[in-house]
Amino acid sequence: MKNLSFVILFLFCSIASAQNREIPIDTTVVTNHTTTINGKKFTYKATAGMQPVWDKNGKTIASLFYTYYTRNGIDNRENRPLVMSFNGGPGSASVWMHIAYTGPQILKIDDEGYPVQPYGIKENPFSILDIADIIFINPVNTGFSRMIPNEKGEMPDKKQFFGINADIKYLAEWLNTFVTRNNRWKSPKYIIGESYGGTRVMGLAHELQNSQWMYLNGVIMVSPADYKVLRTGGTVSKALNTPYFTATAWHHKMLSSDLQSKDLLEILPESEFFTINTLIPAIAKGGFISESEKQSVAKKMAYYSGINKKVILQHNLVLPTSYFWKELLRDKTGQTIGRLDSRYLGIDKVEAGSSPDYNPELTSWLHSFTPAINYYVKEHLKFKTDIKYNMFGSVHPWDNTKNTVRENLRKAMAQNPYLNVMIQSGYYDGATTYFSAKYTMWQIDPSGKMKNRFSFKGYKSGHMMYLRREDLQKANEDLRVFIKNSSTKGKAAKYE
Repeated sequence: MKNLSFVILFLFCSIASAQNREIPIDTTVVTNHTTTINGKKFTYKATAGMQPVWDKNGKTIASLFYTYYTRNGIDNRENRPLVMSFNGGPGSASVWMHIAYTGPQILKIDDEGYPVQPYGIKENPFSILDIADIIFINPVNTGFSRMIPNEKGEMPDKKQFFGINADIKYLAEWLNTFVTRNNRWKSPKYIIGESYGGTRVMGLAHELQNSQWMYLNGVIMVSPADYKVLRTGGTVSKALNTPYFTATAWHHKMLSSDLQSKDLLEILPESEFFTINTLIPAIAKGGFISESEKQSVAKKMAYYSGINKKVILQHNLVLPTSYFWKELLRDKTGQTIGRLDSRYLGIDKVEAGSSPDYNPELTSWLHSFTPAINYYVKEHLKFKTDIKYNMFGSVHPWDNTKNTVRENLRKAMAQNPYLNVMIQSGYYDGATTYFSAKYTMWQIDPSGKMKNRFSFKGYKSGHMMYLRREDLQKANEDLRVFIKNSSTKGKAAKYE
């Protein structure tokens, strides 16, 4: 009995002394590293840390996890660009671009982006760290970032974080603090956002400029999600997917021999022309389109999509992307294709149906990214915590109302002659299609007076085009050129 009492007492004391699973609110861990980029070897510093978010009364309501890379040996950092990087979701961590695109370390994957065991990381020989410092930011509930309870243990109101405008507002304040703490006010500044991050950085460009008085040199949108297209619907939104259908069908060799024999970049302009000049007007006519025109348009759409004309007619010329992912290879291999990258193949329980059972590309990515980021942060960056790293965190309900980010980017550009914009998209991205991204670019400035400050770059891959080694190199080089070309070189910010 005495021994049993001792065991119970020991267990009670152990439980009582166990630590709560908490994360530091304001801290940094600094490590030093060596890398070789574009054939040049140099050292750099990595700072992994937590920086608070404060309310209007100066009370801590959240803390964001970030990783900040600076190249060593820079005598004049005021001339060195700072790139501020976000992913999307909303609710996605910054992991994707951090350890697969612009960061100094990337996943161990094959040249097309598929997982390789043992999981891990390797040097990124194409990172932009040679010409710019980079910070990767995780919004609330992503990565290790979390809301912080008050002294009564009460959590702050989620509405301060989870919505288009709330997200932009608190992140702009946070960036002001970061830039001030790290003495980067004089540096040329760029923001890059992937997927929903495209919406985020369009809004941030204006918020930083008009509320924080922080003027940018560049905004980069990677596979941008523009809710004015994705969530609005309508004739244009329905038609814009067609060039993506063409690209994907070409990749899987499902087009007619005359198209299949050409290079992808030869046939996409044809599909784009058909979409703008024929398909959109046809869909706009709805049920009052003539039968002869409907038959003609369906035939041409079948030609550019690899989908049977009868199926297109059954859908009234509007083919849902989910159906396309299920249908394209149904009669060839019975496999489905990926949503975010349609080069990836999946296997459903049955071949029948109108949409795939799962997203094969996303499962593949989580397969390789999750172990790699957890290993990298703890073993290389030396940031250790029992808090779970959220690849995707709960940020719902998300307030999508009062979305004016497209117009806000136009205002920011008009007010700031230095500000340039680049869009990067993969042709095989079926979630935020490349032609929708082009359409967004066209709509930002209806006057056309600033169109020489926009650029578009396309790649033969998907949503995360950088997972394909050839595009990893090309996309990073496109960033270098964009940063170089948007350098002011001492020229005054004014219109001639």
